Amino acid sequence: MTGWLPGPITWQSFTLYFLVSVAFLLVILGYVTYAIYFERKVIGWMQGRHGPNRVGPLGLLQTVADVAKLLIKEDTIPKKAQRDLFILAPVISFVPSFVVLATIPFTETLYFADLNVGILYYVALSSISTIGIILGGWASNNKYALLGGMRSAAQMISYEIPLVISVVGVIMLSGSLQLSAIVEGQSGGFWNWNFLPQIIGFIVFIVAAVSELNRTPFDLPEAESELVAGYHVEYSGFRFAFFMLAEYVYVFAIASLTTVLFLGGWHPPFPFLDFIPGILWFLLKFSFVVFFLFWLRATFPRVRVDQLMGLGWKVLLPLSLVNIFITAIVYEIFFR
Repeated sequence: MTGWLPGPITWQSFTLYFLVSVAFLLVILGYVTYAIYFERKVIGWMQGRHGPNRVGPLGLLQTVADVAKLLIKEDTIPKKAQRDLFILAPVISFVPSFVVLATIPFTETLYFADLNVGILYYVALSSISTIGIILGGWASNNKYALLGGMRSAAQMISYEIPLVISVVGVIMLSGSLQLSAIVEGQSGGFWNWNFLPQIIGFIVFIVAAVSELNRTPFDLPEAESELVAGYHVEYSGFRFAFFMLAEYVYVFAIASLTTVLFLGGWHPPFPFLDFIPGILWFLLKFSFVVFFLFWLRATFPRVRVDQLMGLGWKVLLPLSLVNIFITAIVYEIFFR
């Protein structure tokens, strides 16, 4: 397999890599813009509302107008805030959300870096965003922002543990941490996809991922009715937009990772459909996962914080550990 930057690094290859990275960033920004529009329309349809329908044809420019408003809105920094950390926090939250996409293989040849520790890279980088959220809450010098930041940190750390452990079964089956190798192990039809033999790990992964994204029904860090607006209550303008951008880029990342780990990546559900380009299969599965996340938001009410933490530590963590033992026993009996 070859990535975007094969062979020795030269100025020409570096320039190509930089331009491709910028293009990919623009694609991600376009995705975020219309993922928000799609989410509004889906939730509106499910709840018997219209959703955006005034700005532009079919409301397609509503999110563009919202983004423009955020970019030109006054940028305020509280007088007693820790200025440097206040400015740095949104950047720390956003940058890892984009960098983790470097190891996602969209097809056999479409990726940035095919690391042999791709899953470990994803987990390590995505954890940094928690630091940005804590810093944003603490540097604001606002007790509500601090409460939101601490609650978000507790939630993200608690659910990151079962999230990572739920993937161990997939690693055991594929024998590799390399994402492309995991996808290759799922070729030959949907019956070889990991969501079937790893159904427990798949369910744990999805639930933990929704909590990691701070999305309904686990959106307690941004519980407007309880904490004003959570850890970003003092942020405005483009700095606030950075926090929101990070959340939706992580939706892209989690949907892509779910597709790679459990849904066969670019492989078709039946071998005779191989003539359809792999990128189309990837996008179809990816879109289904994104729709599912939006569907949850339209369906479930927000849980209490004690229910949230209890689910993570008392249910998901034991299930993820049980999944490892079951996988090890089955593998030892039938595949050794």
